[in-house]
Formats: sequence, structure tokens, C-alpha cells
Amino acid sequence: MKLYYAPGACSQAPHITALEGGLSLQLVRVTLGKSVTEHGENYKDISPLGFVPLLQLDDGRTLGECSAVVQYLADQAPAAGMLAPAGSFERYKTQEWLSFIATELHKGGFSPLFNPNLSAEARTGTLKTLHNRLDYVARHLQDRDYLVGDRFSVADAYLFVTLGWTGYLKLDLSAWPTLASFVQRIAARPAVQAALKAEGLLG
Repeated sequence: MKLYYAPGACSQAPHITALEGGLSLQLVRVTLGKSVTEHGENYKDISPLGFVPLLQLDDGRTLGECSAVVQYLADQAPAAGMLAPAGSFERYKTQEWLSFIATELHKGGFSPLFNPNLSAEARTGTLKTLHNRLDYVARHLQDRDYLVGDRFSVADAYLFVTLGWTGYLKLDLSAWPTLASFVQRIAARPAVQAALKAEGLLG
């Protein structure tokens, strides 16, 4: 399998998932602004939307969208326990968190802040919304280590990546000690360390 990724982007979540599950991936780095791969390919010929992650299976089929890709990878490594069995309530709770992270944190909260043309007024409104969402997650994690159940899941991988963007955006995560502790706890996992090093984000 190939994973098209950009360092630090949401594609890091499936990268972590694959490493946690002991799955073999060929990483292909994408420069998003230019839509070109490290091999000089036009990325939009591979992924018309130009988004990462994109998982390409050995038979050529592709799968996009972070939430879908991490679930597919987790199902290829069931022994790792990153996603509960199909039909279980816990699986739906994990999917609930994946949807929340994708829409309320990733796209609705963090993404607008990466836009250099965002007006001061829009930035203020976006930050207020994002802070409310982070308050919600912090309350949920107040008395637990993981988002669902008592073990690491694909939702934790995705949350870890999105919270990591606070550093790029110079947002002070110390306002949410529970979230800061979560990031430190997940960052210490060997698979996460390996993903960060492979993406050039850790010396």
C-alpha cells in the first residue's frame, strides 16, 4: 500500500495507525501547494481534489478522507484493537469522534486559521468556536486517557494530529491542561515517535 502524505497534515493519523498496527506502507510525500509528489508526479492526476491522505492499495484502488482511511487500516490490523468490531456500540462511538474531529475541529476550527487572508473579525469568531470545541473535548478527557474505552483508537490518532496544529498556529494549549497531557501521552507512543521521525518532524 502507498500513503500519499504531507508532513504534519491529517495524513499523519493514518501513518500512525499503520505503524501501530504493524502494517507496511510506502510513503509518498506530497507538496500540497504545488500538487506534486516527491517523484515529480502531478498529484492531481492521482488525486483530483489534491487532498491528503490518499491510500492506494496494491491493486490500484484508492481511498481518501482521513476518517475513512484510518478505519480501513485499523480493520487490516484487528489485533491492535484500534477500532471495535463492526456493529458494536463502541465502534459507532469511535466514528462519532472521528466525525466530530473532522468537522468541528479540523475543518470548522483549525483549517480557517491557516488562511493568511482570514480577516481579524473572522479569526476572532473562529477562535471562539474552536475554544468551545476544545473545552468540550477537554471535559470528556478529564477522567480518561483515551476518547473511547480504555485503549488507544484511531480517533486518538486523529485528535493528536489536530491538536498538534496549535504549535504551528501559535495557540497556547496550556489553557487546556487535560489536552496538553493527552498530547504528551500520545506523543510518547513508539509508533507516534516513528511517524514523526519519518515525516521529518522529530530529530
